[in-house]
Amino acid sequence: MLEVALKLLKELTSHSYQAYIVGGFVRDYLLGRESTDIDITTNATPKEVLEIFNDSCLPNDDYGSVVVNMRGIRFDITTFRKEIDYIDNRRPGEIKYIDDLYQDLLRRDFTINALCMNESGEVLDFIGSREDLNNHIIKTIGDSNIKLHEDVLRILRAVRFATILDFKLDDSIVEAIKNNRQYLKKLSYQRKREELDKIFLSPNYRKGIKMLIDLGLDNYLELPNLSKVLETDVVSLIGIWSVLDVTDKYPFSKNECELINNIKEICNYDLLDPFTLYRFGLYVATVAGEIKGIDNKIITEAYNKLPIKSRKDINISADTIMKELNKEPGEFLKTIFDMIESEILYNRLENDEEKIITFIKNNY
Repeated sequence: MLEVALKLLKELTSHSYQAYIVGGFVRDYLLGRESTDIDITTNATPKEVLEIFNDSCLPNDDYGSVVVNMRGIRFDITTFRKEIDYIDNRRPGEIKYIDDLYQDLLRRDFTINALCMNESGEVLDFIGSREDLNNHIIKTIGDSNIKLHEDVLRILRAVRFATILDFKLDDSIVEAIKNNRQYLKKLSYQRKREELDKIFLSPNYRKGIKMLIDLGLDNYLELPNLSKVLETDVVSLIGIWSVLDVTDKYPFSKNECELINNIKEICNYDLLDPFTLYRFGLYVATVAGEIKGIDNKIITEAYNKLPIKSRKDINISADTIMKELNKEPGEFLKTIFDMIESEILYNRLENDEEKIITFIKNNY
């Protein structure tokens, strides 16, 4: 991936433009972390980039960037720019293309995200980013209060980077977060969820959650149950959101909502009960087990011992039942299947067609 990116840089520089890999990829490269996204910055305008690369296009938003596909890899190429008059504590009202890399770096959020790499693979540091990287600290570029007031999403990004990288927040950022956290309510729930998902998916998620609580962000994020997550052994993303119980505010797919509702419901039952395991399935049961502090191995063993895992495992068909009882299709079939399903699950009836027929004739 890096090899392809450097080739792309060389293509731009061969046309007399400046071009650099910038941001997270360079940061992760120095930290020895894998990174899948490579952002490129250049003094070439979007129009000029489009003229150089055949396989390129403008994204939907007018943000001064071009998407280039090279050897099956997507690269976002952004023109050096200044951002002017932020609106709604989120986005610049205007962007102005410039021809100065240093000025472009100054508009970015954190020092660790302002490292560059040239076409030779040399890492360039213009604002002391390496020192902060080596000291494992998150600092804003310039005044923290101004940076977070301009774009309140940077509050969650700061917590996310500190969580994922296991870094510390600079004191000035902590103070600025407290000064600007009320503006988090202006952020869309979708954007908030995207950042929170990244925090919750980190192996270091407990640090992130504690940071959110210590900074008083749980209130402004409308996550009153955030501290409850720390009281459980839950590690799965859907499990964390189940504990948070905010499907009435945050956006979730229909499938996610169903999972969360099932997890919340199963927590009211005995997770090792055969019918409970059968009804909700292994995945929902193990997530609920994390919340209730029950070892997944115990739940899995209990699930594997179930004589049937679904109704299709029952060794009798509806046609056979109707034939034996000499009846036409009707609601009675559901009643019978409910009955034999329960008997089999609790090992009171063997899952054998002849024995099931005998049971039906004796009990229906």
